[in-house]
Amino acid sequence: MVGLSKSRIIVHRQCPKRLWLQINRPDLLQVEGPTEARMAAGTNVGEVARSIYPDGVLIDGDSLRQAMEATQDALKSRSSPIFEATFQHQGVLVRADLLLPDAGQYRMAEVKSSTGVKDYHQADAAVQTWVARGSGLDLSRVEIAHINRSFVYQGGNDYRGLLHHADITEQIRPLEQQVPDWIAAARATLAGNEPNLAPGDQCHSPFECPFITYCSPQAVALTPAEDQFPIEILPYGGALAASLRSEGFVDLRDVPEARLSKPMHVRVWRATKHDTPELAPLAGEHVRALGYPRYYIDFETMQFVVPIWAGTSPYDQVPFQWSCHIEASKGSMTHTAFLADGSGDPRRPFAESLISTVGNAGAVIVYNAAFERTRLRELAESLPDLAPALNNIIERMFDLLPVARENYDHPDMRGSWSIKAVLPTIAPELAYDGLEVGNGGMAQEAFAEVLHADTPHHRRDQLRNALLIYCERDTLAMVKIAHYFENATAA
Repeated sequence: MVGLSKSRIIVHRQCPKRLWLQINRPDLLQVEGPTEARMAAGTNVGEVARSIYPDGVLIDGDSLRQAMEATQDALKSRSSPIFEATFQHQGVLVRADLLLPDAGQYRMAEVKSSTGVKDYHQADAAVQTWVARGSGLDLSRVEIAHINRSFVYQGGNDYRGLLHHADITEQIRPLEQQVPDWIAAARATLAGNEPNLAPGDQCHSPFECPFITYCSPQAVALTPAEDQFPIEILPYGGALAASLRSEGFVDLRDVPEARLSKPMHVRVWRATKHDTPELAPLAGEHVRALGYPRYYIDFETMQFVVPIWAGTSPYDQVPFQWSCHIEASKGSMTHTAFLADGSGDPRRPFAESLISTVGNAGAVIVYNAAFERTRLRELAESLPDLAPALNNIIERMFDLLPVARENYDHPDMRGSWSIKAVLPTIAPELAYDGLEVGNGGMAQEAFAEVLHADTPHHRRDQLRNALLIYCERDTLAMVKIAHYFENATAA
């Protein structure tokens, strides 16, 4: 009989087929970057949680038996925190993140990298509690230790206050009673053949299933081909698309214009129906009114679950890179950039170099200004001496995104005005395909590797070069889009 663990039971609750495949066909498993990042974040938070209790005992061992014996030895003192305490009850194995002494008993805390308690955390804790209590552990309460978003790191590796302990003892009592049924169901699944379950919501909630490619090979076939335009490309049109589907419409080009009431939907439909891009003259008027100099800027940011720089909080978006194409006059273009060296908090050098570059006059052109404005406001708050100059940059911002959204349509954009959707229709030679760093998520991963102490110098140089190329591509894209709008509609 295959042994069960808490994680296997939770996997079975998400999808029985997933557990069966995990045990019987692990060769089909495909772990994507976001899943790996989430697991790494959880590991990091767990390590930091232990550092908060320096007198704690970490349960380790070459075998399950040794780990269980070490747990029982550690429990005898009832005076020290225990990490990874190992219990087994009725063939189910669990390891507790934290066992904390509590007036002769223990309170058990599961450490999570989220900023609150999720529904699936309670099921997770219910299994943990059922096994621990079944093994004879006297628990005073059960907690989820999750990230305290308001925590501000002061430096010195002092992370006291990073975790908020939420008491869920009462909430999980009804779930504890269901655990034996969960166990029986999981064992029945593993004792049989591969479950015949159709793909559905369980493929994505609470986590993306690593077997989705195997279970949904048709997903590739359902990806719109170059000559297909499903009605779902209508922006912000989920309800309308569902209604049109129920009426038998599949391709947007077959939908009667009279069924569309929003001007945006009509524009997308018209460009798609006639296979012709549309550019309203107002787009050019907006851009030509900017004058010179023009500063096209783009930021890259890094989020840490566990902050590493003093004055930052969990999940803060800390800017570490900017690119700027400078158009001093018509036909005059230069480029400059900043990329943190990874030796310390990048916020001040980021801000000071940006201020020096864009000065105090001229349009600062961005694509989706909400992001850059928010980052600059955060910098102004943390660096008050630079606040006037940073606020000046905010006041000068000009956002290309609404100009594109309100005035430009191309059938190949398929209802999206993201810069990566618009750019290929204007300057296909600048596509992001083939770049080592090709999107914001990859930029975060690359910079994290730059920061890692074990990254070799040659690899760090390679990553820095890839980051510079990617960010420069973003601002050059803005230049191309602005010039297209300006020139294509010029009198």
